[in-house]
Amino acid sequence: MSLSPPAPRRTLPPLPRLSFVRGSVLLALAVVAASWVFVVLSDADSPGSFFRSDLFSRAWSFVRDLLGIDSTATPAFRQGGEWVRTGRLAVDTLAMSLLSIGIAAVAALLTFMFGASNVMMGELAPYHSRAWSAGFLVTRLVFILTRGVPELIWAMLILFVLSPGILPGAIAIGIHNGGILGKLSSEVVEGLDPSPMQALRAAGAGRFQVLAYGVLPQALPRLITYMLYRWEVIIRTTIVVGFVAAGGLGLEFRLSMSHFHYTTITLLLVWYLLLVVGVDLAAAALRRLAR
Repeated sequence: MSLSPPAPRRTLPPLPRLSFVRGSVLLALAVVAASWVFVVLSDADSPGSFFRSDLFSRAWSFVRDLLGIDSTATPAFRQGGEWVRTGRLAVDTLAMSLLSIGIAAVAALLTFMFGASNVMMGELAPYHSRAWSAGFLVTRLVFILTRGVPELIWAMLILFVLSPGILPGAIAIGIHNGGILGKLSSEVVEGLDPSPMQALRAAGAGRFQVLAYGVLPQALPRLITYMLYRWEVIIRTTIVVGFVAAGGLGLEFRLSMSHFHYTTITLLLVWYLLLVVGVDLAAAALRRLAR
């Protein structure tokens, strides 16, 4: 009588390996879940709780006010004079964005070379000295300061010196975005292909000639692209800075909110969306030309 071989033991499949991507996804989900738990627990006893029973009815009532459904007066967005008046404010807002990106671009063009480590301390440095290394550190600190302080804070500080208007808002936005553009452009220079610069050096070009004919032509198209992207961001920021800098659509938006002119708010939002779409389309077209 032969004995049958024992049945093979069934083993569980191995657990999937926890990679960096899987770990990041699980951590993100855990943080989101914990955030919602915190919001629910902290918001439950608040008088302005998000989880109120009358929240949606109040929101619908606000939408009706924006559309002028319950108002006896003619809505602002159906008055030609209001379109003309707010259109001038939209032009002021567009002018603020253009002046802002101009200030930021000039600041970045004048400083981005000094913020690149390979230009100031590396193989492209005209002189290897502590002064050039200190200049690099100072430039990077300026980039951190200008982009670290929000535009709204810059605007509030500048209003202590300048009168309210388009100019302080444009300067505030320009300072903040100048730091952003300067840092991005410096990192572009640090990531350039060194082959053209090495070829110029082999042909006998000096270090400043290498910067002018090897570095700048490669970095400038990327810099222009970043400028156009930041212009798209700036046009969205102007209305917020206008709240405190008293210029363009932002000031009118604040006044309309204060006086409960809801249909005027709707008209201002329409102009704001038109500006955003127009700037996005213009920036996209200019980026195609820059390539």
